[in-house]
Amino acid sequence: MAQWEKLRQLDNLYLKQVDELYDKDAFPMDVRHYLASWIEGQDWERAGREHDFAMVLFQSLLENLDIQHSRFVQEGESFLLQHNIRRFKQNFQQYQENPYTLANIILWFLRKEKSILQNAELAEQVQLLQVQQDPMETDSQRNLERRMAELKNKVQGMDHTVKCLEEQQDEFDFKFQTHNMEGTTNEEHKTQQLKMLQTLLNRLDTSRKSMLSGIGALLDMAEELLCVLVREELVHWQRRQQKACIGAPDNTCLDQLEKWFTTEAECLFQVRKFLKKLEELMGKVSYERDPVKSQKPALLKRVDSLLTSLLKSAFVVETQPSMPQGKGPLVLRTNVQFSVKTRFLVKFPELNHAMKVNVSINRETPQIKGYRLFNVLGTKTKALNMAESMSGGMVADFRHLLSLSVTEELHLIHFDTEFVLHDMTVSLETSSLPVVIISNSSQQQSAWASVLWFNMLCTESRQNLIFFANSPVATWPQLREMLSWQFLSSTKRGLDTKQLEMIAFKLFGLQQNYDACTVSWSKFNKENVPKTHFTFWVWFDGILVMVKAHLENLWRDGSIMGFVSKGKEKALLKKKKRGTFLIRFSESIKDGGITFSWVDYSPTGEPDIRTVQPFTKVDLAQIPFHEIIRNFQILEAGNVPENPLLFLYPDTPKQEAFGKYYSEKSGVDSPYFKYIKTKLIVVSKENILEAKSPVYSDVTDVEGLETMNHMEVLSEEAAGESQRLPVKPPIRAVLLFSHQTAVLQSVSHMTPTDTRCMVIAVNCTSVAGLCSFSYNGMFEPTASLWSYQTLFPKLPLICH
Repeated sequence: MAQWEKLRQLDNLYLKQVDELYDKDAFPMDVRHYLASWIEGQDWERAGREHDFAMVLFQSLLENLDIQHSRFVQEGESFLLQHNIRRFKQNFQQYQENPYTLANIILWFLRKEKSILQNAELAEQVQLLQVQQDPMETDSQRNLERRMAELKNKVQGMDHTVKCLEEQQDEFDFKFQTHNMEGTTNEEHKTQQLKMLQTLLNRLDTSRKSMLSGIGALLDMAEELLCVLVREELVHWQRRQQKACIGAPDNTCLDQLEKWFTTEAECLFQVRKFLKKLEELMGKVSYERDPVKSQKPALLKRVDSLLTSLLKSAFVVETQPSMPQGKGPLVLRTNVQFSVKTRFLVKFPELNHAMKVNVSINRETPQIKGYRLFNVLGTKTKALNMAESMSGGMVADFRHLLSLSVTEELHLIHFDTEFVLHDMTVSLETSSLPVVIISNSSQQQSAWASVLWFNMLCTESRQNLIFFANSPVATWPQLREMLSWQFLSSTKRGLDTKQLEMIAFKLFGLQQNYDACTVSWSKFNKENVPKTHFTFWVWFDGILVMVKAHLENLWRDGSIMGFVSKGKEKALLKKKKRGTFLIRFSESIKDGGITFSWVDYSPTGEPDIRTVQPFTKVDLAQIPFHEIIRNFQILEAGNVPENPLLFLYPDTPKQEAFGKYYSEKSGVDSPYFKYIKTKLIVVSKENILEAKSPVYSDVTDVEGLETMNHMEVLSEEAAGESQRLPVKPPIRAVLLFSHQTAVLQSVSHMTPTDTRCMVIAVNCTSVAGLCSFSYNGMFEPTASLWSYQTLFPKLPLICH
């Protein structure tokens, strides 16, 4: 079922999320709906990287909008639909010069849709399995819930006490006024009345003292709960949010905190009303040493202080700043829209649309030479309201802000508002976590590294803008947790202990215990890994991007061992039966590479571990990795192609592990042929191995491969004399095609500099036909396949 159709069948809770996602014109829901099938069938990730391909999709999008408009006209649909489609097309014209920007926006929306679907599926699974929360968390929440209920009950009890006190004072006041009006001359009667009034006054005084004491006890309890809320629960939520920003699977829902904050605020405002009532009663009846006169000001000051602290803490950033096409939150790009949401955790209906939130950036700039200043463009003021939150919370959702690039420079986005209620006014302010502002997409990777490093280590001062001036080191336990979160948040499967041990070995070498090891910021993202030209983070992130884009299903089902060293690989495979193979990530490719190794045995029984050249994202964009595994072949003695991959480590039959991913059709009927017209059959001769990528391979610097210095072509005439005609220099790539047309298309794009590239045609079981190369200075890029067969008739071409 198409992704859009799945979304439309979700429960109302998740449909609201879809509505919220498409509530603006960045990418209209109408376009998504009417062009759903076409949109989901395009490679938007490739379009986000390649300008020419993005332009093709951009033009196709406009054509589809024209077609849809014509359909509306023919079917007599409403004038409004016709108008909207024309308007959407006109709005998209702004991407004429930068179509890849639109491609990235569409890709971001598709990924957000997928996230909503995954959350809905997860919620359904949790409900079915009736998964219970962690007992410790449940006990803590229950304890706090019990204490909040106790505070609320005591406040309600105090309300009854106030009413009784008022009745008691009314009785005294009535009798006192009656006594004054009677003006009796009977001294005995007068003495009795005064004695009775004194008794009533003493009782009133006792009740006032008791009530003031009760209010003090209420404030003690409220203060204790406020400390728990602000110093524990809110701090824990802030840390969970900080970790969630860098991939941790932590719960960042604010609904429970909002309930507690609101309950506490209601109780404190009620206590404030009690004190105001006492002031009113004191205005009617007062006397010497009246406790209300002496104690009320201090109590009112105390309750106002608690309320101010509560209200200031209740103003938070619920959703940290993020832009649609970013790697994650807290990385913003100049002149690109971003969104951020604030929330007020004291939910009073009378405040709906009453509090205006103002946004600014870098209110207090650090004293750093060259520190850049930015302005926020767009809607800078918005009212807190309940309409923009699915849970009905008080939020202000800023969706279309712009910032006008050093990736280690941190900035804060500030928000301020004013709370006015019941003659109490409190200025509130909050700020986002530090954000990194970049000027072009090439800086995203490094900027995201800065966000990860800061939020992994900075737990005390969350607004430390000079953090990178003297960045602390990370311990291995901190780093391994963060690295695992990256895979968990992107693919729903984190890193296991053995995979993390391989990464630790790569960073620290062999150690008995890695827990005491530390990594500096420079080693993480500045210094190149030994014997490479890239940093650790670039290598790790390249693998993560490759897995997310091309290998997610294989990664999630555990088929990819991934992070395993070559030494460990050999130790694992040499004990296994022939044909056992494992899949691991390359350690020598910058942007992510994946390879596989298998075990064979010599006639003497010695294990022989073989490895192919790693495949890159470019390769995997052409043919899925499971199809590579399916079609991989080597030429053994007698030139009989054989697939040596039989069992996925440790002993799972290949068909059982990968069969569910295979395309139903193979050969020329495969769905992949209509896009690339190639068939990947990776061929090697006997013990000499080399990967044959359908697009590109570089064997000059690849782990586990012997660099080839020449390629030997055996001609028919030379075969009888056992002579070999060398073709030099070293092979750069071998492209395998099943159609002559595909061969000629490839040849036509070559230049004389492609002398190290050889293209061969593959026809089922035979390998024949040298198509394009430089020989004796001759190069004919448009020559036919058969002209080369004339030059070298019936060439039994062996690639090794």
